[in-house]
Amino acid sequence: MSYEFLQQYWWFLVSLLGALLVFLLFVQGANSLVGSLGGDAEGRRLVINSTGRKWELTFTTLVTFGGAFFASFPLFYSTSFGGAYWLWMLILFTFVLQAVSYEFQNKLGNLLGVKTFQTFLVINGILGPLLLGGAVATFFEGSNFIVAKDNLTGIQPVISQWANASHGLDALLNPWVLVFGFAVFSLARTLGILYVMNNVADENIRSRASVRLVGTTIVFLLLFVAYLVHLLLKDGYAYDPATGVISIEPYKYLHNFLEMWYLLALLLIGVVLVLYGIIRTIVSKTYIGGIWPTGIGTVLTVLALLLCAGWNNTAYYPSTADLQSSLTIANSCSSEFTLCTMAYVSLLIPFVLAYIIIAWRKIDRKKLGREEIATDEAY
Repeated sequence: MSYEFLQQYWWFLVSLLGALLVFLLFVQGANSLVGSLGGDAEGRRLVINSTGRKWELTFTTLVTFGGAFFASFPLFYSTSFGGAYWLWMLILFTFVLQAVSYEFQNKLGNLLGVKTFQTFLVINGILGPLLLGGAVATFFEGSNFIVAKDNLTGIQPVISQWANASHGLDALLNPWVLVFGFAVFSLARTLGILYVMNNVADENIRSRASVRLVGTTIVFLLLFVAYLVHLLLKDGYAYDPATGVISIEPYKYLHNFLEMWYLLALLLIGVVLVLYGIIRTIVSKTYIGGIWPTGIGTVLTVLALLLCAGWNNTAYYPSTADLQSSLTIANSCSSEFTLCTMAYVSLLIPFVLAYIIIAWRKIDRKKLGREEIATDEAY
């Protein structure tokens, strides 16, 4: 395994984790609609218990995604997580709110009340996907940072720093970052609706969900298509592997998809699966399995976009303050020894995925009904 192969391999694994994380945001998407889906207090608790079966998977994947990025591309971790810390702190804070809300909303001695913790779940359901989508959009739109590796030999060895005092919040001033963020938020809502329809055996909730599915799908498609067109027509950031010099290349991401045809095929297959799952659910009164084709399509689509951001000599984290500070998978990765060692450890991933699939099937063997929320184990 060459050093270049290991770099490409680990960008694939990080991209796959990011794609899985976007799919698992169905938990946040369903929670953001808990009031309209649940209807009454019992219905809201039923929806929360449905998502409560899976929230640990989303949280664990988020942590794993951050850990994999830190281990394989530490310069990105120190630049983004260290510089844009307000953005990442907001993301982590909303997920902490989620964990606390699930565990304490119906505990004895709850001074804040059930509705307060349910409101926290809604806040996480809105801000979590929106901010994570905005963070991913910076892979294409860039961020305001400066990298100076020469500082390693100085008295204060700070390699990267943010070029302004906003520390990441300035990304939300970019309209295209917001477009992509709201697209991810709308997608999370769509996935959340499909998940609840599949997981909850309650006709009132399913009928409300089918109505709301149309609106969330329209919003998602409008935002996603708008950003995809923008992405294919915008200038990108290319680097010369021989010299490491980074330059602006018109239609860079369009060129990436055309030159890496397999990514274009992956993107198209993903989009078709997403549309198939949604449309079949809308037109059929009995079909409730839309979460699976739509979920698989989401993973494939996001995977294609993230691979397009880093492969084919592309700067995956462009700097708007200093072009040559932009990060690539070559100039921001760990040592060859580290990547090689972790590559052997990554061979355990299929076993972990198999465990998750088996556990998921056992948990969902019986559809969730109103009788479960009467038990002490319910959230």
